[in-house]
Amino acid sequence: MVNILQFWKPAVEILILWFAIYQIMLFCETTHAKQLLRGILILFAAFFIFEKFNFQVLVWLMTKLFGISVIAILIIFHPEIRQGLLRLGQRHFFSIALKEEEVDRLLKAISEAGEFLIREKHGALIAIENGDSLRPYVETGVKIDANISSDLIQAIFTPNNPLHDGGLIIQQGRISSAGCLFPLAQNNELNRIFGMRHRAALGLSEETDAVIVVVSEERQDISLVYGGKLYKDIGREELFGRIKEIMVGKNA
Repeated sequence: MVNILQFWKPAVEILILWFAIYQIMLFCETTHAKQLLRGILILFAAFFIFEKFNFQVLVWLMTKLFGISVIAILIIFHPEIRQGLLRLGQRHFFSIALKEEEVDRLLKAISEAGEFLIREKHGALIAIENGDSLRPYVETGVKIDANISSDLIQAIFTPNNPLHDGGLIIQQGRISSAGCLFPLAQNNELNRIFGMRHRAALGLSEETDAVIVVVSEERQDISLVYGGKLYKDIGREELFGRIKEIMVGKNA
């Protein structure tokens, strides 16, 4: 019994540490924390080198620097830390991933609707839930809970429809809600180049790992937004490829 416990405890600790490190690295990929982590690793490497060669003055300076840097990091990277804690609270740890054929069906409906809306010079904003829960944003709109279809998406984003100005949210392969409000990205450069839909898409991508499709009525093109990055004016094949890489490739 003692031997089993001795093996079980370290195994659980290793799994917890592995999961925590993986989540930190995953979060760093989509924020400025990536540069922060790189800087911390460089400082630690320098500290061990100085200690190895017994550079007493440099070791003393580095020790003092570490004490001050903890407070500085909390102040400078407050938005990123807040974003990480918010994402942790929204995370679906045991969500059921969509199958590849379900993702194909979803993408076909979105692309067909997008092509129709472009021809009619109508705009659209569609968010696909990934790992982070979009429940707080679902509650800002009108719940629909319907099978996804090109016709339904077209109807929702037809002008004079009460829901066409907000965002549409897809959860588990179904249209969950429409007319939803998303946070706007605070970037002055975006104000001059893109409209409200693109700013809302980028704002949501900064708060969650959602995959967001934007149909621009002014530019008459389709853009993909993910992880705070905007891929504008992409074709159907590229849209399929990027979204499947994110959703199916990650699950695989």
